[in-house]
Amino acid sequence: MRRSLRTALRARLHLRATAAFAVLALALTACGGDSGGGSAPGVTKDSIVIGSHQPLTGPAAPGYSNVSQGAKAYFDYVNDHGGVNGRKIDFRYRDDAYNPTETVKITKELVLQDKIFAMLGGLGTPTHTKVVDFLNAQRVPDLFVSSGCRCWDEPKKHPQTFGWQPDYVVEGKILGQYIKEHFAGKKVAYFYQGDDFGKDGVAGLDQFIPADQVVSRQSYQPGGTDISPQVAAIAGSKADVVVLFTIPSYTALFKLTSVKLRYNPQLVVTNVGSDPTTLGGLLDAYVKKAGGTADVAALMDGIITDTYMPPTTDTSNSWIKLFRSIHDKYIPKTPFEGNVEFGMSMAYTFVQALKAAGKDPTRESLVKAVEKGGFTGPGLVPFRYSADSHAGYTGVQIGTLKGSEISMEGTPLVTDSGTGPITEYTTAQPEAPADGIPAS
Repeated sequence: MRRSLRTALRARLHLRATAAFAVLALALTACGGDSGGGSAPGVTKDSIVIGSHQPLTGPAAPGYSNVSQGAKAYFDYVNDHGGVNGRKIDFRYRDDAYNPTETVKITKELVLQDKIFAMLGGLGTPTHTKVVDFLNAQRVPDLFVSSGCRCWDEPKKHPQTFGWQPDYVVEGKILGQYIKEHFAGKKVAYFYQGDDFGKDGVAGLDQFIPADQVVSRQSYQPGGTDISPQVAAIAGSKADVVVLFTIPSYTALFKLTSVKLRYNPQLVVTNVGSDPTTLGGLLDAYVKKAGGTADVAALMDGIITDTYMPPTTDTSNSWIKLFRSIHDKYIPKTPFEGNVEFGMSMAYTFVQALKAAGKDPTRESLVKAVEKGGFTGPGLVPFRYSADSHAGYTGVQIGTLKGSEISMEGTPLVTDSGTGPITEYTTAQPEAPADGIPAS
């Protein structure tokens, strides 16, 4: 009798312990799980919360503040068409003023307080490098960083992080080859941002431009507006061609400072700093602030640049038609320019990745979906996504500013961020989907 009682008591205690363990396991899953069914951080049955840090104020705000507006407009369009698998995208972007200290602060708020599912398009090399380790430690998908730094393509070190635009070495190589072919024997100078943005661009340029042609190398740090010593040094070198790896405000400052010095070299400018609408607006604003007037279109005319997106003035392009219609409905007061196109295009790619992540996406399934690759969209060149590559677009097409428009030249060119060759890309750009939303 006593032995039976003890056996019964042990069985009852075992059942209680098992039940308690099961409850604890369920609680842990609910608190920190990433197992789908709406249990992933930031995912509910009817919404997905994503975040971003953007320069809504500060030195990079001119033009770049429109990136987040473009992305949100596209997400609003998708939400008005039912969202993704019935979930609306809640896009929360905050101002870091292109200040790394602020980037750290708001990124931690987005991750720890807002519980975002993913970070999307965090903008800037000097800013995002300060949070990439944190995002990866928190296992937050860090998709499509708005910067062409090679450092986003480190899948072993940063498995959650992916680039989106062509990296600056790729762009520098293609611009460098163009200069070598079209300005052989001419004196060349570099003016670049003194971080990975500018340094990677210079590394690409140096692969093609002979060292004895480069007569001056000058850098700047974002924040200060007096670049007259650097421009004077370049003018003193009598460079025929000046290559700028600059954000738009410093492209404008370089141009106006060189005009004051009566120095008029051929400018070759990264796509980052040459959007005609943004650059024209800055030139006009700076001239007016100084109490003068200027023919802005004439100041920009002849600048050589590149792009990996169709020009916003190409009204026959199906993607431009789509994005223009979204722009006119959701953000009609914002100029329709390259930064808006950038934001919409990036948002389109994110929706494509989110659909590929499954009906009940997890952070892991989102990362795996991007690594699987196969995405198409507005780009003139393909992506490089795979398990071994987290790099974005593979190349650019050369263009020249004709007043306030970009005139495209030749065909798109692709290469890698190493020493690989530059080749033509002849596959036609896909048409935009009829409903404006990717199928998968």
